[in-house]
Amino acid sequence: MVKKLTENKGVVNVKKNVVVIWVVVAVIVIGALLWYSSLGPKRNQADAIDFNSSWEKIAEVAKGQKVNFYMWSGDAQINKFIDNYLAQRLKKQYEITLNRVPITDIKDTINKLVVEKQAAKKVGSIDLIWINGENFKAAKQNGLLWGPIAKLIPNVDKYLRDQTLEYDFGEPIENLEVTYGEAQFVLIYNRARQIGPFGSMAELEELVKKHPGQFTYPAPPDFTGSAFVRQVIYETTGGYQQYLKPFDQAKVAKQLKPAWDFLNRLEPYLWRQGKTYPESIGKLNQLYSAGEVAFTMGYHPLTAENKIKEGSFPKSSQTFLLDQGTLFNNHYLTIPFNAPQKAAALVAINEIISPAVQIAKAQPANWGDGHILDLEKLSVAEREALQKINFGEASLPVEILAQHRVPEIRAEYVNFIEAEWQKNVAQQ
Repeated sequence: MVKKLTENKGVVNVKKNVVVIWVVVAVIVIGALLWYSSLGPKRNQADAIDFNSSWEKIAEVAKGQKVNFYMWSGDAQINKFIDNYLAQRLKKQYEITLNRVPITDIKDTINKLVVEKQAAKKVGSIDLIWINGENFKAAKQNGLLWGPIAKLIPNVDKYLRDQTLEYDFGEPIENLEVTYGEAQFVLIYNRARQIGPFGSMAELEELVKKHPGQFTYPAPPDFTGSAFVRQVIYETTGGYQQYLKPFDQAKVAKQLKPAWDFLNRLEPYLWRQGKTYPESIGKLNQLYSAGEVAFTMGYHPLTAENKIKEGSFPKSSQTFLLDQGTLFNNHYLTIPFNAPQKAAALVAINEIISPAVQIAKAQPANWGDGHILDLEKLSVAEREALQKINFGEASLPVEILAQHRVPEIRAEYVNFIEAEWQKNVAQQ
């Protein structure tokens, strides 16, 4: 009898222990659910910001938010500036976490937003996008952008040049994006090789025939390779003015024939006899660094200087331009229609276009990006800080770059040109 009671007591104790354990587990689970639900507005819902919100409210809502910044990440120096300088600044001053999301082709990001739009997905995962040109036009036409964000951002009127806010590759901006830097197509050669430079496409053709295998360009749709093809089109088909007119496919197809003829004449004298092209500007830069080719190119006027400083380009690298000018454009920031952290994205844009960040971004050691500030709107100290920047011996003076700017082609032409290059050059 005693033994039986003892056994029953043991059973009771076990049951009590099980109950206690389950109570503890329940408390933990309930607590976790309550904590998670408390994050609901920041994790699972778009913030309560609209175009009637004051900047004070936007700044307050932005605190503690995380911005997913989708951007091209093919340059280690740019990535470092975003991840270190900019991210730390936003965290320290605004309690915003900046998360750079690398993308190889922004068209994939546009397609992602198209799918989410079609599925009526009100809360996405993209807060901020680096965009311009045909991709901006595609996003605009498909209703993928939140709205006229430039009207909400104080530093737009306070510091930016008005002309940077009007057109992007010929497409009216209508406040849907905000410029944060400028770019100009440049060419780079190795002086020590004593090959080049060239000032025209006719000189390039003569050069490659004399020095076969020393020149090539990235295959479109690589952004830089596509720009080189547009440079060829401008010079071999009678100038850029005709491409600022509304797009007429049949007419343009005929206009482009001299450009394809020129590129096909070059092809046997290119690197690897033109049987293959570098898939990206990064691959071309690797060929140049290894000495396989004597030329490279870029959409960043300080590419040569920056690459020399990081040790990847020979010290004898030098930037040059075409006599008839090179393509110039701005890059922009925008917010998609279903961005969950719109407030923080707005604060991030406002900070990126501030004089302090623009001056830091213009430093060759940081990025060397062209600034978009109106000098008349700056303080004396801010103007002097910009004027004192040393862009290095491998770069060209700002005045020379400015004198050789030509406008970008209208956005609707770009995809057509890239497709025609594939058909008329790559597949020939």
